[in-house]
Amino acid sequence: MSMTTRPRASLGRVVEDLGNTLLEVVCGAADGDAEIETVVIHDVLDDGMPMRGAMVLGVGLSDPAEIAELLAVLAAQQATALVLRAPVRAEEQVLAASEAAGIPVLALTRGASWAQLAAMLRSLIAEGDVGEQGAQTLGGMPSGDLFALANAIATLLNAPVTIEDRNSRVVAFSGRQDEADPARVETVLGRQVPERFTRQLEERGVFRDLYRSEDPIDIDPVDADGVPSIPRVALAVRAGDEILGSIWAAVREPLTADRVRALKDSAGLVALHMLRRRAGADVERRLRADLLATVLEGGSGAADAASRLRLDGHRCVVLALAAADRTRDESSADARAIAERQHIADAFAMHLGAVYLRSAVAPIGDVVYAVVGIRADHGDADLRASRVASDFLGRLGSTREVRVGVGTVAEDVQGIPASRVNADRALRVLQNSPHREPVALFTTVQVDALLVELGDLARARGDQPTGPVRLLIDHDREKGTQLVETLRAWLDAFGDVSIAAARIYTHPNTFRYRLRRLAEISGLDLADPESRFSAMMQLRLLTAEER
Repeated sequence: MSMTTRPRASLGRVVEDLGNTLLEVVCGAADGDAEIETVVIHDVLDDGMPMRGAMVLGVGLSDPAEIAELLAVLAAQQATALVLRAPVRAEEQVLAASEAAGIPVLALTRGASWAQLAAMLRSLIAEGDVGEQGAQTLGGMPSGDLFALANAIATLLNAPVTIEDRNSRVVAFSGRQDEADPARVETVLGRQVPERFTRQLEERGVFRDLYRSEDPIDIDPVDADGVPSIPRVALAVRAGDEILGSIWAAVREPLTADRVRALKDSAGLVALHMLRRRAGADVERRLRADLLATVLEGGSGAADAASRLRLDGHRCVVLALAAADRTRDESSADARAIAERQHIADAFAMHLGAVYLRSAVAPIGDVVYAVVGIRADHGDADLRASRVASDFLGRLGSTREVRVGVGTVAEDVQGIPASRVNADRALRVLQNSPHREPVALFTTVQVDALLVELGDLARARGDQPTGPVRLLIDHDREKGTQLVETLRAWLDAFGDVSIAAARIYTHPNTFRYRLRRLAEISGLDLADPESRFSAMMQLRLLTAEER
């Protein structure tokens, strides 16, 4: 099957796009249409991750016996392929296990990172993540498929090609990169032109000339640390007056006039694909957000939306992520705040994708929502989700700025709206309690959530403190005393004077005197549990401005 017709997330297609540069087939049939549904990082200490349709990354795995054992497990779970770090010891034991399991083994080239490979694989898988949208083509090639286009241009020019964005990030590359020089190989492996090379090009004025010219420009070799390199031909990719990126070909001799025309003709097609890809990403995000909103709201369309997000048939947990300062977040509707939420949503989606086989993430209003599908045998699914969220905030480096509420476990799609409500309630507790941990399970803050809601109801009705608490508030305002503070500290310390006095930095004898005074002034019976409960509720719900 040709590259342009093979399914984008098939094993054969991945090998065609990334082979010779990132991946090498060690053994097994890796040219078929077996679908890759997910990317899983193998962990010898945790074998609970579902492997069906997975491209499994065997990080740190090199022992032939362990590889053979893992291949048998992958076959039983219907995985698609196993990737190991090159060089791979293709011993008879590994070859036999691969053949018996029907699981091909691939090698990730040295110099390439596992994170890079995982990100590229997930971007390929994401193409069909929200259901079938029908094949679209531009110039006879799948719309937005820059890898196929790079290969077509490389064939026309008889030279390895990269397509780069305005920031010199490689968005696609052709095959035959091994025919280029070390500078090109380093660029492709890192998916970014190294800074020392871009600096040379900037000093020569290459980018200035590139973006001013409508014709290809010839570029002398860069200094690749003394290693011989070959010249380049580059052409800017434009859409009207906008520079979208550039095409770079590593050539050993000047292009003929026919090949120059072919390159210029190709630039227009590359521009269309880049625009389609950019627009498609925006449409994909909006569609994903709409589908997720439908699932979270419930109703007649929820089942279909869950199916398109591949969440049907799973128990689920909803997570709600937002700024710690609720008032600041509600006033941040500017473009920068929206872009920041989208950035966090994208990072959260990638983080969850490494842990959960099924997940969907999208910003809806001021909150980033995530729904994760969980295995039936995970009884502590919400606790596991909270650990994953905590790990994400730790990597994000903004545990003081962001909070995550974790909802209850939904047994099916119909239960997701309730999980979303509880995630929102847990998030609200965190936003009202700045000193708490940044992630909270609803099951652990249910009472706090009830108190927050009671406070909302009381404020909406205009309720004010009454009885003894009202008398203490008035006395403090008139005399400048701290009797309300004393009562609150005593109640919070469960009547332990030593602890309560220490919390407000007061001597225990002075504290005892204040207790007697507040009882005399207000008539509050500190020995009566009903009176204590009434005072505590009023202090928590009706006197926030006094705290």
